Amino acid sequence: MTTRRSRLRRKRGAGRAAALAVLLVLSFAPLAPGQEPVQTRLARVKDVASVEGVRDNQLVGYGIVVGLHGTGDSSQTVFPLQTLESALERMGVSLQGNAMASMMQTRNMAAVFLAGTLPPFAQPGNKVDVTVSSAGDARSLEGGLLLLTPLYGPDGQIYAQAQGPLVLGGYAVTANGSSKSVNYPTTARIPAGAIVERGVPLDLSGLRPLALLLDDADFRTAEAVTSAIDRELGRPLAHAVDSRRIELQPAANEDIPALLARVEEVEVEVFPRAKVVVNERTGTVVIGGDVRLQPVTILHGGLVVNIVSRIEVSQPNTLAQGTTQVVQQTTLQAQDKPANRIELKEGATVDDLVESLQQIGATARDIISILQAMKEAGALQAELEVL
Repeated sequence: MTTRRSRLRRKRGAGRAAALAVLLVLSFAPLAPGQEPVQTRLARVKDVASVEGVRDNQLVGYGIVVGLHGTGDSSQTVFPLQTLESALERMGVSLQGNAMASMMQTRNMAAVFLAGTLPPFAQPGNKVDVTVSSAGDARSLEGGLLLLTPLYGPDGQIYAQAQGPLVLGGYAVTANGSSKSVNYPTTARIPAGAIVERGVPLDLSGLRPLALLLDDADFRTAEAVTSAIDRELGRPLAHAVDSRRIELQPAANEDIPALLARVEEVEVEVFPRAKVVVNERTGTVVIGGDVRLQPVTILHGGLVVNIVSRIEVSQPNTLAQGTTQVVQQTTLQAQDKPANRIELKEGATVDDLVESLQQIGATARDIISILQAMKEAGALQAELEVL
């Protein structure tokens, strides 16, 4: 009796183990060919769209930086001296008819252009950052002080005034004919260096209908944003006009700032474009995760040409009647490297491509050329953007 019960228990245990094994296999079984895992990407509306009419405004100005340690503009640059004369005249110092005016040196000052951005809803008294760049032949703006400079908008009106010490991210040193430069010492910033004098009025209540503009035009994303807004607010509020513009129809007496605050916090599913960005100047390649590849075979080789020039002196014999001549010897060497072969099969990913390119020792510029050729051959299913 005991033996029969033990056998039944062993059979039941074996059956449970087999069932568990089947469940594990089904749980970790690979996806069928062509089937992709569902990846949901959520983002807030404020991160993928902006309110139409609520925008920044660019500002520009021209001024002078003083207090430089002999690294300013040279006397060959005329406009810094003219700017200095105008500034002195506004302060009651007249240089007209003064013979010393033509002998003034400007090595401790530099003429600069200013660039800033006026944010939306900025009011007089708010502060904004300013970027300062040399307009002449100054070597460095290190240690300089920007004098009071007006910042103008596209309409020619003054919207801010900038002044303050400069903050550099580099330096330039010159001594005994040797020089060393780090980053760009002729461009600097003044954090909160401009004070807004005039704002750009914007009445949200006059924006009817309200509209959202997607950063990247996409019909599927526009429909997803429309559905998410209507679902969050519980009423038909949004309507997609096209792949970028989404109109909102608020009620007659609805609080517009409160409505936009709720709309911007809505999370939506986004569908970014597959894109590959390359920069040929720096050799930088950025490949998005949604990039797909088609089966392709890549043959990549290289031709190296070296031209070497040597200067040799031809000296005549002791009793010869010749003269010493300098002769240039040029040697040309060409080496054609064998082509490397890369084969990408069905289902290959970007990681497979990058790993294969690294194995053959391809440089960044080689990769850029290969990506451009793959795009032309239709093997790269992504938008290729060259900076």
